[in-house]
Amino acid sequence: MAKPLTQITFSFGDEDTLIPPPPPHPLKPIKSPKTTPPPPPETTRSEEPIEMNSPRLGMQRSDTPGKRGRRSLQENAANVDRIEIPNDEELFKKQYYSIGEVARMFQEKQSLIRYWASEFEVLQPRKNRKGDRFFRPVDIKNLVLIYDLLRRRKFTIDGARDYLKKGDKAEQQMAAIQSLKQIRQFLLELKASL
Repeated sequence: MAKPLTQITFSFGDEDTLIPPPPPHPLKPIKSPKTTPPPPPETTRSEEPIEMNSPRLGMQRSDTPGKRGRRSLQENAANVDRIEIPNDEELFKKQYYSIGEVARMFQEKQSLIRYWASEFEVLQPRKNRKGDRFFRPVDIKNLVLIYDLLRRRKFTIDGARDYLKKGDKAEQQMAAIQSLKQIRQFLLELKASL
């Protein structure tokens, strides 16, 4: 007793005849009443909104001093006199200064000090096994000269490198600049005391 087979036919004609339209839905959609959303749950964090440049998100704000990128020429010119190098007696008390200490003296980023050390042969910082750079007081004195050439006198890296190759003339001028700065400091202190 086999079941009779039904024949399936395919018609590739008009589609309206093949698939009947769906029957209308007997139920109408239910409209929800308009209500106000519940207040958000209370949190323990501060109520201030978080900005995209917020330090809480790990990014620097554009108006903070630690912003990324280059400083403008006006900012560099304003910061030229702000370097805080100790006098020679205090400078030579220590044999080595870490790159962080040197960067704080010059108020520059460590990456810039590292770059200058790679570009100028007169700078030869010592490295420990870990790879940390340590600058001798002589290196710091040379960095003062390089800083003066690049920031105050607006030399290019190549121009400063050529100037330093001349040698004696650069050291004499740097000594004259240092003595003039000491005289200026003395006169400013004298003026303030009057």
